[in-house]
Amino acid sequence: MAGGTQRVYKQRIKSTQSLKKMFRAQELIAASRIGKARGRTSAAAPYERAITRAVSAVATHTSTKHPLTSEREDTNRVAVLVIASDRGMAGSYSAAIIRETERLVARLTAEGKEVALYATGRRAVTFYRYRGRELAGHWSYGSDSPSSEVAAEVADTLLGAFLAPEAEGGVGELHVVYTQFVNMVTQRPRVVRMLPLEVVEGVAVPGEHDALPLYDFEPSPEQVLDALLPRYVRSRIFSFMLDAAASELASRQRAMHTATDNAEDLIRTYTRLANQARQADITQEISEIVSGADALAAS
Repeated sequence: MAGGTQRVYKQRIKSTQSLKKMFRAQELIAASRIGKARGRTSAAAPYERAITRAVSAVATHTSTKHPLTSEREDTNRVAVLVIASDRGMAGSYSAAIIRETERLVARLTAEGKEVALYATGRRAVTFYRYRGRELAGHWSYGSDSPSSEVAAEVADTLLGAFLAPEAEGGVGELHVVYTQFVNMVTQRPRVVRMLPLEVVEGVAVPGEHDALPLYDFEPSPEQVLDALLPRYVRSRIFSFMLDAAASELASRQRAMHTATDNAEDLIRTYTRLANQARQADITQEISEIVSGADALAAS
């Protein structure tokens, strides 16, 4: 019986060691990719700042109204884009972003709005499909390494929905739910209303409050806005995806480090239990030998 117990513990030790190797490999892979992900985020920042200033300049120095900056009153339909992960093993990363999305959907529904869900990442797609929730659009693209092409495709789909007539399922607002990378320890879900764009104190979007010079626009402010605003939306969605990618990798590295430590603790526990079973085996064998010798001596 004790020998069987030893075999069970040895099998558990072996399987836990295999898991530990896998967790450690995932941790190292995530650690090696975080630097690149953060580098891509930093590299995209100058372009985002430049196009933000350009949009701010046009919006500030003209009275031109544009469909992307105008509130729609012909529909109560709202688009929500959730940026989740394609893969698991990242702790509560996907669960946190889906919970934040569900809170936003509940709030919008309570306001009497109809929500059209768009999802990126297989974890979110699977979550909503399993529950029978219809998705207006979905993408799986390698969430820890997004490309500008995929971001442009997502942005163009959402722009098309915002500009579409009410009879064709047009939406009056676009909200984006993603995970903001603060540092290696902190990543937090964030909700941003992307459309319609708002001009506050001469600024088209939050983040740029510098004084802007006067401009003349060629060929016209309308055409400049037609060219700039879609590019701005694409750049913002791409920056959200890059931020989410860095957050996902940081969460995965932290989760895999914790899993590796837990596996080591289990291995130590199973090793101690296996040694105890072995000692019990030896004690029983000695007792049987002594009992046999006593019986022979007595006879």
